[in-house]
Amino acid sequence: MLYITQLIYIKEGQEAVFDEFEAVAIPTIGKYNGRLLLRIRPDDTSVIEGSLDKPYEIHLVEFDAESDFMAFMGDDERKKFLHLKEQAIQLVWLLKGVKL
Repeated sequence: MLYITQLIYIKEGQEAVFDEFEAVAIPTIGKYNGRLLLRIRPDDTSVIEGSLDKPYEIHLVEFDAESDFMAFMGDDERKKFLHLKEQAIQLVWLLKGVKL
């Protein structure tokens, strides 16, 4: 199993555009042996300590294999909407890992 954690920072005022992209991207995960485990939108009280700014959203996604994740990233339908992602997202921290 491969686990992907994303800390997503969006541009101010682009929340609706981000949601439009996610409406396409999230359902596509399942086509590639993936599962959205968590989608969190933290508020100001969620951060106890840290040196990073609070992200707009945090995603935890599981894929059966790295190849499934790469196939998801290359999905032709998802690619048609990447302009929305580019318009809305300022920065993404993408962390790959395994369950210990």
